[in-house]
Amino acid sequence: MTNESDRQFEDQADKQKTLRRWRHILGRFSQQQLTCPMSAQDARIETALDYLYNREYGGRGVRSYPDAGQSQGKGSDTSKQPGSLDPSQLNVPTWINEIRDLFPKETVEVVEKHALNRYGMDELVTDPEVLAKLEPNMDLLKTVLTFKNMMDGKVLQVVRRIIREVVEEIKRKLENEIKQALAGKLNRTQHSPLKVAQNLDWRGTMRANLKHYDPDRQQLMVQQVKFFSRIERRVSWRIILCIDQSGSMADSVIHSAVMAGILAGLPLLSVNIVIFDTSVVDLSEHASDPVEVLMSVQLGGGTDIGQAMSYCERLIESPQRTVLVLISDFAEGASPFKLINTCRRMKEAGVVLLGLASLEDQGADPYYDLQMAERLADAGMEIAALTPKRLAQWLAKVIS
Repeated sequence: MTNESDRQFEDQADKQKTLRRWRHILGRFSQQQLTCPMSAQDARIETALDYLYNREYGGRGVRSYPDAGQSQGKGSDTSKQPGSLDPSQLNVPTWINEIRDLFPKETVEVVEKHALNRYGMDELVTDPEVLAKLEPNMDLLKTVLTFKNMMDGKVLQVVRRIIREVVEEIKRKLENEIKQALAGKLNRTQHSPLKVAQNLDWRGTMRANLKHYDPDRQQLMVQQVKFFSRIERRVSWRIILCIDQSGSMADSVIHSAVMAGILAGLPLLSVNIVIFDTSVVDLSEHASDPVEVLMSVQLGGGTDIGQAMSYCERLIESPQRTVLVLISDFAEGASPFKLINTCRRMKEAGVVLLGLASLEDQGADPYYDLQMAERLADAGMEIAALTPKRLAQWLAKVIS
């Protein structure tokens, strides 16, 4: 009987747990149909989730929680009837605190992303107090770059900090491998005391340690590891990054800014960085500072690639020692003839042309205008989608 009672108790507990989960999924509007005991913690979770996700019911005759003095985002209704028994009201700062207290970091990031991208809670990026509470990450950075023109001085100070933190994180991941990729060709006739994994001379290492072979263990005891040196470049090159700042290119814009900053710190490389939509902005004076570059970016708008490439053509001094990288989805908003003709002229002059449909760390499968990409390829531009590391390796082959 005891075992049967235990099983019944466990089944009931599982049922109540399942009902509570469905309450959290469906929100407070399911409380009449799904009755189950709710702890104070459960009630807090329901209220915090409902604050955001009741926006799904906007325009369907359902009231949303008001947030006095602040926009509720699209689909919300800030009306509240007198004498309502609604829960005590949250505002955005207290809501941020609640979700951070109630959920693990991974869940918080998902909820914040929904708030910004799905429900248009613009106050998250226009209120410095709110913005300062958010976790700096790529999604937040892309959002603040989109809404940057709505921000005042105090908010922009917080934005600058967010940009710096995300940029430094990306730079930490990429800087060493990019510098190593561009360090010059291996000199297989000379060794170096610098211990760099990609310079390992494994044949030389085995030869140098053959005398330490242990026949009993059948193991080679490595006591000396040899590394090749590298041949330093003696010719300077100009790298021009021409970056489409349309909304679909957000990840690529951010990685391009970081890439430019790393390249600008390398010897014998001169870096120009140009961003464009229907206008062109030359940010070459900030090429070594990705934070300043991204503070100048405004995602969105139209696209005039031909105008941007024509401007970049004027920056070229030594065509045969110039690489021009166009980072774009190739969705030209203007007439394509200017773009195609400009590419042909530069190619004939000896400029190395590369068109990147994306420049992202995860190697995304991007959307791009296939027909325009094919026309650019016919004009002499190599087309690809690369990670920053692969771009560095490609550059190393071109300029070595």
